[in-house]
Amino acid sequence: MERRIGVYVCHCGANIAGTVDVEQVAEFAKGLPSVVIVRDYKFVCSDPGQDLIRNDIME
Repeated sequence: MERRIGVYVCHCGANIAGTVDVEQVAEFAKGLPSVVIVRDYKFVCSDPGQDLIRNDIME
C-alpha cells in the first residue's frame, strides 16, 4: 500500500504563528516524500479544524 501523508500545521492563533513562519513550514512539507496534502489552519484543534482533517481523510 502506498503511503499517503497529510501535514496539518496549526497556527494556534498567535501562539505558534507569532514565532514560527507556518506558511514556510507548510511549503517545506509539500516537498517531503509521500506527502499528498498540506494545510495550515489557524486552529487545527477546533471543531472546524478537526472537520477539515476528517474530510481530507474521507476523500
